[in-house]
Amino acid sequence: METWDVLTSRRNVRTYQDQPLPHEELRRILEAGRRAPSARNRQPWDFVLVTDPDRLRELSQVWRGAGHVAGSAATIVLVAQIQDDPDQRDRMRFDLGQAAMAMMLAAADLGIGSGHADVSDQERAREILGIPGDRFCALMLALGRPADRPLRPIGRPDRRPFDDVVHIGRW
Repeated sequence: METWDVLTSRRNVRTYQDQPLPHEELRRILEAGRRAPSARNRQPWDFVLVTDPDRLRELSQVWRGAGHVAGSAATIVLVAQIQDDPDQRDRMRFDLGQAAMAMMLAAADLGIGSGHADVSDQERAREILGIPGDRFCALMLALGRPADRPLRPIGRPDRRPFDDVVHIGRW
């Protein structure tokens, strides 16, 4: 897809076709995350790719809004080191957001839907994935071919009007 088409086609997808994703496509999505910009090039992330259906079902239980993870073809868990310093934590979270969006756009470019989910039960997530105690699961990105309709540019997105959001020169 063209860049603008990817940006206007990406949407949260939470129901997926029952088919695996090719390894090459998953690798490309992960590479997009790896190449995302980060403050001082710290790259504060690790990514755990999960494709096993039993493990996906388990992961879907680590947050009340993560049910779609169970039906995904794959889920990427973004992991980072626990930060006590508020400034470091803010920069790290911004960087994680950039990595997540890079992966979501790479997925959309391949026609793969994505839906993010939080992680509230950190201990359970660590247990399922073998994450060290000095790290936390920042978020999950569920991936799969959309079950309802393919990704295509959305002409009328459910967004606040442009003139309500954009302020030129000053508020």
